[in-house]
Amino acid sequence: MDGSVTTNPFLRGNYAPVRSEDDFELKITGEIPAGLAGSLYRTGPNPQFEPDSDYHWFVGDGMVHGFHVDAGKVRYLNRYVRTPKWKLENEHGRRLFNTWGDPRKTDPLAMGQDGGVANTNILWHGGKLLALEEAHPATAMDPITLETTGYVDLGGKVTAHPKIDPDTGEMVFFAYMDEAMPFSNKVSYGVADAAGRLVRRETFEAPYCSMIHDFLVTEHYVLFPVLPLTGDFARAMAGGPAFAWEPDKGAYVGVMRRDASVDTIRWFHTEANYVFHPMNAWEEDGRIVADVMQYERAPLFPDVNGERGDNAAARMARWTFDLSGASDHIKRDYIDDLPGEFPRFDERRAGLSYRHGWWAGQTARNGEIRPDAIAHLDLATGKRSVFELPFGDATSEPVFVPRSASAEEGDGWLLAVAYRAPVDRSELLVFEAQDVAAGPIATAQVPRRVPFGFHGNWRSAQG
Repeated sequence: MDGSVTTNPFLRGNYAPVRSEDDFELKITGEIPAGLAGSLYRTGPNPQFEPDSDYHWFVGDGMVHGFHVDAGKVRYLNRYVRTPKWKLENEHGRRLFNTWGDPRKTDPLAMGQDGGVANTNILWHGGKLLALEEAHPATAMDPITLETTGYVDLGGKVTAHPKIDPDTGEMVFFAYMDEAMPFSNKVSYGVADAAGRLVRRETFEAPYCSMIHDFLVTEHYVLFPVLPLTGDFARAMAGGPAFAWEPDKGAYVGVMRRDASVDTIRWFHTEANYVFHPMNAWEEDGRIVADVMQYERAPLFPDVNGERGDNAAARMARWTFDLSGASDHIKRDYIDDLPGEFPRFDERRAGLSYRHGWWAGQTARNGEIRPDAIAHLDLATGKRSVFELPFGDATSEPVFVPRSASAEEGDGWLLAVAYRAPVDRSELLVFEAQDVAAGPIATAQVPRRVPFGFHGNWRSAQG
């Protein structure tokens, strides 16, 4: 793929796939902290074969990138997730599946076959490394070799953004469009215990079919955002967009106690907006408070007529839900003005009030939705600090690693993978988490680029 000419923006530059599977010992600049030992995993779309003309970044084959850190050294390796789709296309040596499952553009060999790509998130839970995406079961991989070992049975689909309860170790998850009929409004809610065993799964109907990319979990509640990036099978079959911005549908968030039935969901509402990723949510004085990266219009997707708006960036907003009041309206306020995406925090505070947050910032110097900065916000002081990459470079989602299991909140390191455009390669960056503006304390140089991807997580050497 590298060096080929294409008009699809998701197949150019650092979006273009890297199809080799490699193992490299990385050159280190600076000093990797002695206490930093474990593995950073990142994943993203990386089409095995040239996709069809309507290819979208969200649906390429998953490739996992692993950075194994030990004794001041870093080893890098990358592997495709061997999904049933990847295996079938690999066997036949060509693309068989359409981007959005359109039967008119799908090879007969792929009709009715599993089209999962496992390309959105990668995390450690219940003794398994799990590769995740929107519409299929979790796929297990070996944490050292990244060999694919197969699906994990959690009752069906597991979307890409489960939450790990820091107290119980439970994995709380959901799945949208959760029935055989395409673009349904069925949503499932599930819980796996700390050992990875399914202990609960229930299904309910959302107000309409929405791309529910992520959700929120507090100590006692779960929140399901149903926002007007809608899916419509009939629209897609008529030649329209499979997913489209439809603001007249309004925006809803379903709120449910974690120990209650889905029949008890209470639907809050607000004006049209879109969120791919929340930061965190917690309970406070009879309210739920949630910090999210909010768009006024969903980017990357057209409206129902196929028209695309400006790719406006997201900003950190605070949503407040009054559980004791009579109103079901969501109060929304912006709390920071630096655009960005991929918010992260010290996940030992997941579902609880928190102080420190980080995200991939966008300074807008290049006029694109391309994160070119790393931001840290201290919510106690309101102080924001930023590290800006050189013009043209870009960063991944930053991932926080605590200095120790007992360290205070926010005391640790921040890891990110940066694309260095002038030399067309990538680096692992290591920061002091509360001093990102000082720049990385160490870098590990990958001898080629790591394509833009979505999410990553850390697994400590202690497991």
